[in-house]
Amino acid sequence: MRNVPFLILLFASCYSFAFGDSLTDVRARGELVWGADQEGGGPYVYPRDDDPSQVTGFEVEIAERLAAILGVKARFFQGQWDKMPELLAARQVDIVLNGYEWTPARLTTMDATIPYFVYGLQLLARQDDETLRAVADLAKSPAVRRKIGVLVGSAAETYARSHFEPAADVIPYDGNTDTMREVETGKLDATLEDTPIAVFYAPRFPKLRSVGEPVEHGFYVIYARRGDDTLVAALDQALIALIRGGELERIYRRCGLWTNAQKELATIADTGRFYGFAGAVGAKLDEAKPATLEMLHATDRVHGLEVLRRYGPILLQSAGVTVILSVLSFPLALGAGLLIALGRLYGPAWLRPLLVSYVEFLRGTPLMLQLYFVFFFLPEIGIAIPAFTTAILGLAINYSAYESEIYRAGLQAVSAEQMEAALSLGMSRALALRRIVVPQAVRIVIPPVVNDFIALFKDTSVCSVVTVVELTKRFSVLSQSTQATVELMILTAILYMAMSTPLTVLSRRLERHLGVSAA
Repeated sequence: MRNVPFLILLFASCYSFAFGDSLTDVRARGELVWGADQEGGGPYVYPRDDDPSQVTGFEVEIAERLAAILGVKARFFQGQWDKMPELLAARQVDIVLNGYEWTPARLTTMDATIPYFVYGLQLLARQDDETLRAVADLAKSPAVRRKIGVLVGSAAETYARSHFEPAADVIPYDGNTDTMREVETGKLDATLEDTPIAVFYAPRFPKLRSVGEPVEHGFYVIYARRGDDTLVAALDQALIALIRGGELERIYRRCGLWTNAQKELATIADTGRFYGFAGAVGAKLDEAKPATLEMLHATDRVHGLEVLRRYGPILLQSAGVTVILSVLSFPLALGAGLLIALGRLYGPAWLRPLLVSYVEFLRGTPLMLQLYFVFFFLPEIGIAIPAFTTAILGLAINYSAYESEIYRAGLQAVSAEQMEAALSLGMSRALALRRIVVPQAVRIVIPPVVNDFIALFKDTSVCSVVTVVELTKRFSVLSQSTQATVELMILTAILYMAMSTPLTVLSRRLERHLGVSAA
């Protein structure tokens, strides 16, 4: 929750009352939109091997069962894990179902269901590291400070900071398997993972071992907006039905996640009492083993040409998203940039300071912050813009500031005598700009404009903050779930080169044709 602006979420919680409860909306739409981040990987939500555009995982099954009980279909909504509360507040999703722990802090801005999973935190270290034999060793002060990797914004991060600092450095990561890989390579000394992650990925990281038993007993719950009482009540009843009917246990056993700790869910369902606190975990990781051939197959690593066969098409599709974002946003940026430059140089005096402020503000603030404002804050005042439209507008607005400076330099490079000559021939200022000055300026600025266009292709990766899955985000998601990082990185780099190289060639041909020097 430390990454969530409290005042914005509190305002959104109050604002949500004006919309009424979501259960009626869910049934009217015929779908339950649940938010999760497939980049977090298995066993929660991760791409299917046979169709990477679709997701699988035990939370996918739970979402489908819950939706069926409510009489609707489940629809997965991809978002960044630590931004789920904002997506919920912005009404992009109906619920958050993605390994979100029950915490008192989150209850200040969201409502929670009863638990659907009991987790612990498992410390993982290298097999050959004999200096780390117990969790308590991290609280000691060794000669060299240890580095502990955790998932950003998770209960593991909270626990690690409160128990291991300042004796050790706690380093947050965006992905779970990132930390496990860093421990294997020696960049980290250990990682603290939720027990489902430690179980699921154990076969993929044979150089790692569990240190002691799991700690910090906790619960995964489903979060809804504040005031969505009927939706939360309906989900509670659905979860109770899954627990009492044994469906939840069958899902966990099939995924190799069932431990004795999960029996507490039946107690909660029978008593109807849950306060978020309980005793020790009481379950070793040895109790949770992959139970089926399907589960074992899910832990196999993919290498070489098999990566291209399986994931090449979905990467190519995501590259198409990158191209569309760039092709649609950059012409808008060019048009706005030219108008801004003309306004600053030839517009009325009162307009120039406003345009200067516009340019400096956009150049002085990060693109991610601008996208965040449009996508997450504007819905709180009743202006909801779809994710893809937000990405196009955000890129266009941001780049318009930079293009305006390029155009301004090009316009100033055209000698003032040409404007004076045009005016002396009876042309209006607007006509002189359109026929004499602007065409020459456009020829001058071709090299830097093309350079910015190429840069825009890469900056589309920032759009993942507003849930748009383009090429870089797709690479990140697949890298987390398959561990074929090198092969996927090469494929992604090739696709980016395939998109940018034709632009470079076209730019050089235009320069030669128009007699423009890149220098």
